[in-house]
Amino acid sequence: MTENSYGFATDAIHAGQELDEVYGAVVPPLHFSTTYAPDGIGNLRRGYDYGRAGNPTRTSLQTQLAALEGGEHAFSFGSGLAAEDAIIRAVMRPGQRIVMGNDAYGGSYRLISRIHGDWGIANTPLDLSDLDRVANEMAAEDATLLWVETPSNPLMSITDIAALAKIAHENNALLLVDNTFASPYLQQPLSLGADIVVHSTTKYIGGHSDVVGGAVVTSDDELATKIGFQQFAVGAISGPLDAYLTTRGLKTLAVRMDRHCSNAQAIAEHLVDHPAVERVLYPGLPDHPGHELASKQMRGFGGMVSVQLVGGEQAARTVAEGTRLFVLAESLGGIESLMNYPHEMTHASVRGTELAVPENLLRLSVGIEDVNDLIADLDQALEGLAGRG
Repeated sequence: MTENSYGFATDAIHAGQELDEVYGAVVPPLHFSTTYAPDGIGNLRRGYDYGRAGNPTRTSLQTQLAALEGGEHAFSFGSGLAAEDAIIRAVMRPGQRIVMGNDAYGGSYRLISRIHGDWGIANTPLDLSDLDRVANEMAAEDATLLWVETPSNPLMSITDIAALAKIAHENNALLLVDNTFASPYLQQPLSLGADIVVHSTTKYIGGHSDVVGGAVVTSDDELATKIGFQQFAVGAISGPLDAYLTTRGLKTLAVRMDRHCSNAQAIAEHLVDHPAVERVLYPGLPDHPGHELASKQMRGFGGMVSVQLVGGEQAARTVAEGTRLFVLAESLGGIESLMNYPHEMTHASVRGTELAVPENLLRLSVGIEDVNDLIADLDQALEGLAGRG
């Protein structure tokens, strides 16, 4: 970012959004063309020749993403997992190892263990709050990448980004932070020492449950070259319409996240004393083990709340299928509230592993509806569960 950079909400609206030179359109035009005519052989017009290599709409999004994460380079992909795959291909080689949180997103673990594991990339899941254990693991020669989610999905663990960056760099390794749950509005890992930030832009960045995408942001020129080559050579790019929708969603990220955070805080506080609730996992609660750390490295506590129920698996299933406003569905980060049962849905792939999630846990993606309506919906779904189990 430049010395004279604007505030977050201003950059979200204006970064990469130059006026159309022909008609003066305030919103840059959507470029669908797959190919671009050069001004003579070898003389590309503004660097564009073929849609996989570059597209003006995608370039606008990437400029916007870099500005909001405080990075120098950003790359947009067709999904969050495609973005993660590009990172692994760019920085890892057979015989090397990823150290990752033992409560990471199940899809990330599946990609690392079942896809790249077959190509000789090892992984070690562990509790990233145990800094001594992390340091010992990273001291091994094969530990090349430290993979962090904070807040984590779905257990809402908070990890000390700056401390882990120090450990990674002392051992000539890289720190990657999955910033999907926080979004760049609430947390900027590059400023805390991370080398790479990855997003599922499907979630808060897109914000409307209507576009799938992923992004990588870095300020390291060498890493950017490697990741950019993966984007070009493998071709898991975001299409122009996807890039356009993501840009449009990103422009309202700041105002949406403020409402997500306030609604989630109110719901977490309401559920804490409910007799059917065993535990509420939300970093905005003072008794959350990561509350103090989250207060330092985040602007707010986010819109995700996880809840464990007294009645076990059956209670969780009953509530998940009993809400009216909270929609039973995968994904998160949209303007509408979603309810997820991770054990059978988003994290089914890690059942029986160290990353398995509790059977009585529900994950709430709290939307921006009227919070009183959301609380009433949860109360009616929880009614009658007290004392079961």
